[in-house]
Amino acid sequence: MPDDTLSLRPEDDPIGRAMQWLEGIADREDWAPKARFGLTLSVDEALTNIVAYAFTPASAGAGEPVINLACADDGRELKVEIADNGHAFDPTSLEIADAALTLDEAEVGGHGLRLMRHYLKSFHYQRDGAWNRLTLVLDSPAG
Repeated sequence: MPDDTLSLRPEDDPIGRAMQWLEGIADREDWAPKARFGLTLSVDEALTNIVAYAFTPASAGAGEPVINLACADDGRELKVEIADNGHAFDPTSLEIADAALTLDEAEVGGHGLRLMRHYLKSFHYQRDGAWNRLTLVLDSPAG
């Protein structure tokens, strides 16, 4: 699989464009349904949070807001890196509360990371200068 990249601006429907990009790769590479679903859900969750929080308020001197995606499969692992030049934020450092046992106990929010941990082999964060880099990892998903 060739490395695939996509560069997005937060105001240009980045989630919709990223989903089309990822679905195109999944179709071309014939990913298994579970891998396709888990990775699509995880990218959607990460981008939703980036768009909602990474660039508000604007950081002084950060330049124009950008989100870059890169997808690569080495035959063992598929990795999608999501990089943004927004505020520093490490989603891997968050504690995830136990799931609610009843609907009355359920709270809104905080479930995306639980789903990502369920579907992904792993995910990693690093701050690289002015960039957040979140790498999502799955076992190679060829169907």
